[in-house]
Amino acid sequence: MASTQKIRQRIRSIQNTVKITKVMEMIAASRMRRAQERALMARPYAEKMQAVLANLAAQLQAGDGLHPLLSKRPVNKIAIIHITSDRGLCGGLNINVNHLSGNFILSQDVEVGIIAVGKKGRDFMSRAERGIIAEFLGLGDKPSIEDVRAIARLVIDDYTNGSIDHVKVVYPKFVSTTMQEPTMEELLPVTPNPDLSGNVQYIYEPTAGDVLDQLLPRYVEMGIYHALLETIASEQSARMVAMRNATDNANEMIEDLTLEYNKARQNMITTELLEITGGVSALK
Repeated sequence: MASTQKIRQRIRSIQNTVKITKVMEMIAASRMRRAQERALMARPYAEKMQAVLANLAAQLQAGDGLHPLLSKRPVNKIAIIHITSDRGLCGGLNINVNHLSGNFILSQDVEVGIIAVGKKGRDFMSRAERGIIAEFLGLGDKPSIEDVRAIARLVIDDYTNGSIDHVKVVYPKFVSTTMQEPTMEELLPVTPNPDLSGNVQYIYEPTAGDVLDQLLPRYVEMGIYHALLETIASEQSARMVAMRNATDNANEMIEDLTLEYNKARQNMITTELLEITGGVSALK
């Protein structure tokens, strides 16, 4: 059994850890609420943009040229926009996203390039020696649409000039405070859902094709931005839960160590009493 001094040192050390995890839980909780609101508010906008896009694509005339972002071609290279957090201490959030992308890469027979958004994903892909096309780090907890335009411009240009033939985005989708689902979605080529086109025939000026040309780049930007907001909400939720679990586990360890300390102290007192009793008996 460890000495009472060592047990006291361990208890103090764990108590200091509890203070840190408790503060981190509170910070994550305050950030989580704002991040969840932004992610949930972005969903209706993304859904409406998909509906407008489908309606526009349905109204294109046969003579209208197909936009490059709508064109499909044989796939020789795939690009994955791999979105993770910059910081750890959020449970298995980043691990699950990394595994989803890693398993997809292993299942492909063509070249797969990585556009890493977030340090944890970048580090994982670097250790796995996967081809990283570009990396975007330190976007923060409150990114704007301006922050993702460089990413969107990169994939749009590479897809248009034929450097890549398919683009997917991988991110943790926020489901609830205790659940974040690793998700893979197709970003390019843009495939409008015909079920969302509706029966209403809107009149577009100057033409449906011209409006579509302006909308498609914004659609790609919004797809990346929405995935980034979902990642931030998932990160803060996962970190809050992880820090709460860490605090609970640390408190349980303190209880066990306190019990062990009391037993050790009781044994020490009992031993001292026996020694005193033995000494008195010897003197007699």
